[in-house]
Amino acid sequence: MILPRRTLLTAGAGLLLAGCDKVAALPQTRKILFAGENIHRGLQRALLDRGALAPEFSREQMSPIFRANGTRDPGTPDYAAMVADQFAGYRLKIGGLVDRPLSLSLDQLASMPARSQITRHDCVEGWSAIGQWQGPMLGTVLKAAGMRTGARYVVFTCADLYNGQPYYESIDTIDAFHPQTILALKMNGARLTVPHGAPVRLRVERQLGYKHAKYVTGIDAVASLATIGKGKGGYWEDNVDYDWYAGI
Repeated sequence: MILPRRTLLTAGAGLLLAGCDKVAALPQTRKILFAGENIHRGLQRALLDRGALAPEFSREQMSPIFRANGTRDPGTPDYAAMVADQFAGYRLKIGGLVDRPLSLSLDQLASMPARSQITRHDCVEGWSAIGQWQGPMLGTVLKAAGMRTGARYVVFTCADLYNGQPYYESIDTIDAFHPQTILALKMNGARLTVPHGAPVRLRVERQLGYKHAKYVTGIDAVASLATIGKGKGGYWEDNVDYDWYAGI
């Protein structure tokens, strides 16, 4: 039986309220929990319908205020220069396990068939907001680059720096080719603003907000996450022990 993902999330929340959060917060316990990451992924895939669509909403349901999460401005000289020329020199590099490495301008991305969706952003900090996002499906871009069959994950490199290094995040190919996983160029009908990740932001609607990488500059198809950062696939996963799969 396939369980709705929010049913599982609610059940998990109940366990936390029962006191499991105190146990899970212990360093020793977290090592045991995260040592079973591959088993966890297998259970997620077995129990959840990963192909199901996230709920979509009407324009009337959009939030009047959609706060910015994470970095609000990379603040680097390179990024400031891109902002100054309205991202005319921006290039999104697609590489790794692909037959045709790409370097796409913002105009080239905007010329691809776009998907528009009004979805709810759920932040790990406990807030949510509904907004409209528009841009090409990530799967369309990966197909254009000729992603190879050996690729299992897609890694995103970003313009904002953490501890002097570019921010990074990753998803697997299941979510990469989900129809609601897009490279957003617009939010609420206008081009992305700097606080919301201009010029390109990942929207992976089946996962929590920290997976929605902002200021994306590079995308690489890889066979393993072992050599990405500290091996857990993302900045927060590597440094704060966030779950790699943040399905909701």
